[in-house]
Amino acid sequence: MGQSITVNQAEFEQAVLQPSFEQPVLVDFFATWCGPCKLLKPMLEQLAQEYDFTLAQVDIDQNPELAKTFGVEGVPDVRIVSQGQVSEGFVGVLPEPQLRELLVNLGFQSSLEQDLAVLETAQANGDLADILPALTTLLTRYPDNGQILLKAAQVYLTQGDGALASQYLDLINPSDRATADQADGLRGLLTLRQTLADLGESDLDKAFGAAGQAAIAGEFATALEGFLGIVERDRAYRSDGARKAMLMIFKLLNDQDPLTATYRKRLMQALY
Repeated sequence: MGQSITVNQAEFEQAVLQPSFEQPVLVDFFATWCGPCKLLKPMLEQLAQEYDFTLAQVDIDQNPELAKTFGVEGVPDVRIVSQGQVSEGFVGVLPEPQLRELLVNLGFQSSLEQDLAVLETAQANGDLADILPALTTLLTRYPDNGQILLKAAQVYLTQGDGALASQYLDLINPSDRATADQADGLRGLLTLRQTLADLGESDLDKAFGAAGQAAIAGEFATALEGFLGIVERDRAYRSDGARKAMLMIFKLLNDQDPLTATYRKRLMQALY
């Protein structure tokens, strides 16, 4: 696993320059009074763990000579050290996707993405004996990661354990914007699961039930097609329930998913 260390001028050669001959080291020149530094710091620390690199943090007020040596004029200023040479990285705060791109270009690999790939392969094969160990690995290594908690909730919902799925959703930080909509979508699936137990025997009830079961199983294309069919037949069914179910799935998938774009357009055509 990677590490974040605080480095001063006396330690710089041993803690930064020498290790850089093994793999690149990122140096974050910062100041305690710097607002952007406080935004960048937790992102870099999390990525250091995920991509297994050393992040060396240098307080420019405590180490003015070190900052002067490398021409640091504004903070945060992140430098890349490789083979004992310090080169420019970036100044200011980069969005997380750009930080990830920088790390990939430096040759680092995300352990999170590798572990997720193992889980997704197991899910594609539908083998619970492989899914649960892969999920356990992710939860152990990244216990506070919103995306992993979402994965756990989805896995247990698919397995029919709504209570455990709900527990994992409750662990997600409500201020985590990256997972907020998907978490709401999964909570909607939990509510839908309860609704399915009270359906009648009409054709629309059976169609709604089939679409709902598909949604819970993660078969979203089938679910969306089923709910759309109900909207086209009787929008008033269950107080516009089929349309609401489609919106719930859109939240779960997010706007970038091709299914969302396709079925959002078809839904609009059906309504208007």
